[in-house]
Amino acid sequence: MHKWAVYVMALGVFVTATSELVISGILRVLAKDLNVSIAFAGQLITAYSLAFAIGTPVLVSLTSRMERRKVLLGSLAAFILGCLLSSWSPNISILIASRVILGISSGLYIVVAFGAAAKIVPPEKLGSAISTIVLGFSSAMILGVPFGIAITNGLGWKAIFLILGLFTLLIAFVISRLLPEIDGDAPISFRQQFKVLGSVVIVSGLFLTFFRESGNSVLFTYLTPFMQDILHLKASNIGMVMLVLGVVGAVGTRLGGYGIDRWGAARILAFSTIVLAAVLALLPLFAGSTTIGLLLISLQVLSLFMAGPATQTYFIQQAPQSSGLVLSLNTSIVHLGLAAGAGAGGAMITANSTVLYNPWMASFLVTLALLSAFFSFSMGKKRLVNLQSRLPESEG
Repeated sequence: MHKWAVYVMALGVFVTATSELVISGILRVLAKDLNVSIAFAGQLITAYSLAFAIGTPVLVSLTSRMERRKVLLGSLAAFILGCLLSSWSPNISILIASRVILGISSGLYIVVAFGAAAKIVPPEKLGSAISTIVLGFSSAMILGVPFGIAITNGLGWKAIFLILGLFTLLIAFVISRLLPEIDGDAPISFRQQFKVLGSVVIVSGLFLTFFRESGNSVLFTYLTPFMQDILHLKASNIGMVMLVLGVVGAVGTRLGGYGIDRWGAARILAFSTIVLAAVLALLPLFAGSTTIGLLLISLQVLSLFMAGPATQTYFIQQAPQSSGLVLSLNTSIVHLGLAAGAGAGGAMITANSTVLYNPWMASFLVTLALLSAFFSFSMGKKRLVNLQSRLPESEG
């Protein structure tokens, strides 16, 4: 029974993640229908990401002692409200408001789903349970985004959110039946939070996340216009390309996990970030070449998804006693980075009247991420050396 409950919660992650990711695939359609520029339409991603990053830690803290099933159902109820508001939105202002509701409710649901899954399965099954929840997010890129594009082409973009809302209602019903009552968590003390935030290794690692996600968002938010205007890809082929990129991302996740076990999280982080910066720097040089451009974008997605499990593993290794807190902070930083990148990318387009140069800004930001990574690695090694040097003294 608990196994099926985890799968149902993963379906909820799939739905909430689809609401996040689908916007980038239908950005041009949204801009045209709402009579706004593509750069302005891109701020729908900014609004979602900011709401996710700022609202999630607050709501997670406020609901930490509440029974987990009630929190999950409450977050899904708010998500359904956001979907209905999105499907009704007559203008960009209302749609931005709905994105704020979707961002906060999605963030709360995902964080609580991780905690609930960990509590209802035996310790030896924890890894597979967490992997199942993560699979919900990965599947959203592989299936959710192409699905959203197909629905937009057939029924219009508003139908996407109506369908997501109805599907979420079904998921909420099943969760209410399958999921047992789960006690809430003890609140994290301020002292523990301050200790983690005072770690130079952790803080520089969070800067790595921020700059990498910002750089990715500078291009990925406007990926559809880039592929159409710069790489001359036909609009009818966008859905298939996004599907392929989703599969590439899933492969990247698996490669990242394999690489961590073989070479360590730090090396995979460094390698994937170097590849990402190089690919982004090369993209504008191949404007007009559909094949090479798509190959480079595939490498971008591959390297980005390789870094995902490496980042989480690195933080767990550096702060094993506060891994939950650190990973929660990292999730917020991811969405702050996405919001910053979407805003910077929009400004770049406005200034240059083209999306051609966005990859260069993205490459610069990812280079800053690489510098942050090397600084974090260096400080981590120094801390390890200091700890080892004290061992003989403590033993004596």
